[in-house]
Amino acid sequence: MKNYYRSIFLFLLLLPFIVVGANVSEKEGVLINLQTKDLSMIMTVGKDSVVYFHHFGKKIEDATPFLRKKSYRRDDYGTDPHAYLAAGGSNYREPALLVTHSDGDLNTELAYVGHQQEKMGDDNVVQTTITMQDKKLPLVVQLIVTAYTRENVFTQKVNITNRQKQDVVLHNFYSSYLPIRAKKYYLNSFHGAWAQEMFMEESLLNHGIKSIENRMGVRTTHTENPSFVLALDMPLDENAGEVIGGALAWSGNYKINFQVDEFDMLGITAGMNPYASEYTLGANEIFHTPEMVYTYSTTGAGGVSRNLHDWARRYQVYDAGTVRPTLLNSWEGAYFTFDEKTITDMIDDAADMGLEMFVLDDGWFGNKYPRNSSGQGLGDWQVTESKLPRGISYLADYTVNKGLQFGIWIEPEMVNPKSELAERHPDWIVKAKGRPVPTTRNQWLLDMTNPEVQDFVFGVFDDVMKQSDNISYVKWDANRHVASVGSAFLPADKQSHFWINYTQGLYSVYERIRAKYPDVLIQACSSGGGRVDYGAMKYNQEVWTSDNTDARSRIFIQYGTNMIYPALVTGSHVSAVPNHQTGNVTPLKFRFDMAMSGRFGMELQPKDLSGKEKEFAKTAIENYKYIRDIVMEGDLYRIISPYEEKGLYAIMYVDKDKKRAVVFDYCFEYQGRTHRGQSVKLHGLDPAKRYKVTELNVEKSGFWGNNGVFSGEYLINEGINPQLEKMYQSAVFFLESID
Repeated sequence: MKNYYRSIFLFLLLLPFIVVGANVSEKEGVLINLQTKDLSMIMTVGKDSVVYFHHFGKKIEDATPFLRKKSYRRDDYGTDPHAYLAAGGSNYREPALLVTHSDGDLNTELAYVGHQQEKMGDDNVVQTTITMQDKKLPLVVQLIVTAYTRENVFTQKVNITNRQKQDVVLHNFYSSYLPIRAKKYYLNSFHGAWAQEMFMEESLLNHGIKSIENRMGVRTTHTENPSFVLALDMPLDENAGEVIGGALAWSGNYKINFQVDEFDMLGITAGMNPYASEYTLGANEIFHTPEMVYTYSTTGAGGVSRNLHDWARRYQVYDAGTVRPTLLNSWEGAYFTFDEKTITDMIDDAADMGLEMFVLDDGWFGNKYPRNSSGQGLGDWQVTESKLPRGISYLADYTVNKGLQFGIWIEPEMVNPKSELAERHPDWIVKAKGRPVPTTRNQWLLDMTNPEVQDFVFGVFDDVMKQSDNISYVKWDANRHVASVGSAFLPADKQSHFWINYTQGLYSVYERIRAKYPDVLIQACSSGGGRVDYGAMKYNQEVWTSDNTDARSRIFIQYGTNMIYPALVTGSHVSAVPNHQTGNVTPLKFRFDMAMSGRFGMELQPKDLSGKEKEFAKTAIENYKYIRDIVMEGDLYRIISPYEEKGLYAIMYVDKDKKRAVVFDYCFEYQGRTHRGQSVKLHGLDPAKRYKVTELNVEKSGFWGNNGVFSGEYLINEGINPQLEKMYQSAVFFLESID
């Protein structure tokens, strides 16, 4: 809400300069040079008061020549790069803004009105609001660009204000338009499905339009993610080359378009997906778009990731400074079949292994329709008396008395057809009038555009928290998407508002929750990987990266995830073998070594572990606690990509003062007798320091240099070469400066 009122304030500040219902006065020769520590985003006001975009990349202190720069393009072609591209006039490209005005006019030609800069409570953050207005009709667009100086990150969003006397209809309403010039464009995007999220794919952008989009409304990041890494002139390299990274902070439908025109210029439009979402904007109403996040690096993909991670940890991820506890989640260890003793035994085992939290997953609620399967009870948030006669409060107290924190699972946006809630409120269900209501996972979707449903969802969270003062963690799931869309709350002529208003309703509930429960740790689960976006992370401390807990699969899933999002938010668990999703069998050490590269947890029945395995778990958990701050807050360096070298993967994290680091090295395919013998050359270290290298999670190291001291210079140029040649061998090394 603070951002909403700030935008209103800025709009009112500029209101005297806005000519309502008349032609905008001509302005020319204005330079707008937005800067971070190393980057510039440069715009000018040219002829006809058009705001042109000239540069996004390395910092340019003296940008005045851009005021005189000529493109030599014919004016009537309409191909000069605008800062925010509207449909109309001589523009033939995919527009960021497409409006039907109150008089039926489909043309919008934006002209500069003024701009204003302010520091956002932090000298590091500067927000620039560029106000433009249509030359004929009073439609006002504020392009809001925020520069994060140290992080080398810019965000863009727009506010669209209808100053006309009647309604206008928004057809396209993207958050940003970014024109880029290079010889070639190599797009790296993320695709997948449930349990196969965030696989990377590189494609050379040819002429025409390529889009990344989702139309599912909920769980929008399984199939594609609203983010990208764009390499300029050459294919993506980890450590070299010009690279742009982008991510949209929105949990609903999205679309990012990449259009290479006939002049080889790339135009990127990014924001909420306009699919079936025409939005009627009444007189004096303001339409707010979500933020699109951009960064640029000359040090390859690694520079992009580190910029985004630093920005996210400081400004976007909710309560990023809180230590993420190690935990045992009950799901794969108990599923729906448990009683009070099952849970208390698991809590005992979690405490014995040195974990810090226990999370009770699905299956604890419903009485008329007990939640003994996924087919019933969802929506009826009363404790199942037959399973847990002493309630949640007893379990939470029991957990805390064992020295652990207690967490619990909810799925408040969904309902089973077989539930008391569905019987009471069929009007709350998302469904097209007169059509069958499709189910997914035996579930229907509640209509979050409806304020009564928003109250209910808030009430679910509130009532669960009231069951015990010892609940400190909530796992918020969402296990289906939108289908056969229709809202009993929205009027017939506003049904297309559903896709946007649903997500806005969700965010409104989150804001109420955070106002009342600022300290509770919340995980955005969403079938694992369904809400991995910076919009959700504004309210959630972490995401459940994937329902696929197989350590081998997680190599690729977490590699892609951490390209954009920091390890801080990446839930990663040790599970049982054979793995419940893939059937794969991997050694316990490999599973631990993999899970330790994110927010560590366990998801199994501890009683199934042998005594020796439990002792290993105790040691590994303590090791993780020792290195946790490096993984959560350190700089990520990807050393070996699993896509580039057959069966090998290596990453490392380095703390900000370069005194400590942790290296994760994995072999997931047999290397044979001709073992590579390749050194893992380390990054991010201080070449002048000396580091002691210690292997973790082993009784006896196979690395010849274990516990030895090496110069940073040696480790950077020569590296280490642990013997990893068999399938599912792995090594974790802790490095500490002795200087």
